[in-house]
Parts: sequence; structure tokens; C-alpha cells
Amino acid sequence: MTSTPRTQDLPRPGGFPAVQYKRNIPRRGPSGLVLFTSITAISALGFYWMTQTILESRELKREKSWSRIHLIPMLQAEFDRDTYRRSQASLKREAEIMKDVPDWKVGESVYNSKRYVPSSVFILPEK
Repeated sequence: MTSTPRTQDLPRPGGFPAVQYKRNIPRRGPSGLVLFTSITAISALGFYWMTQTILESRELKREKSWSRIHLIPMLQAEFDRDTYRRSQASLKREAEIMKDVPDWKVGESVYNSKRYVPSSVFILPEK
């Protein structure tokens, strides 16, 4: 057999181009540090606003309660004036209704008691 010289397969002159085996994905969006910093800043701002709102709400509640405390004497005085006016009107009505009854004392209690009990039921005048 005749033997032919063997030739070895060699790279071309200058070599083969590099084989790309990694994925070439471009970086998208901010880095993790930027995301963490921004989320921390937004949370801190939210907590600050929440704290300020709680403080303002607390101050408004305090102001409301103090305004009610200062209004109580005036409201009590108005109630007392109304009660006195109604009792005087009731006495006048009683005197008018019972004028024909002998020995009737207007305003005297019909109960056998010396203790003062303010009337809790107001009789509205007839129309």
C-alpha cells in the first residue's frame, strides 16, 4: 500500500474568533444600593409624616376637650335659666288652673317631704 503523507488540521492564520459562551444581557435599572437607599428614604419620610399627623391629632383632641371644659359653665347657666323660666311658667299655669280651689297654695309640694327634688320632667305648655 502506498502511504500518503498525513496532514494535520491546523487553525487558519490569525486563529479562530473567540466563542461567545456567556449571555450578554445589558444592565437595566438602578443598582441594589440605590433601590435600598431610596426605599429607606421614602419609609423615613412616611414615618416622619405619620408622627407629625399623630402629634397634630393629639393636639386637636386636647383643644377640643379643653373647649368643652370651658363651655360647660355657660351651658349649665343656660340650662338653669331655662329651668327657672319653665318653673315660673308652670307656677303661673298652676295658679290659673287652681284659682277656684280653696286653700290651694301655688308651688307647694304635693308630697309629704321637706327634701328638695328638682323636677326632671318638664310639662310643655298647651298650644
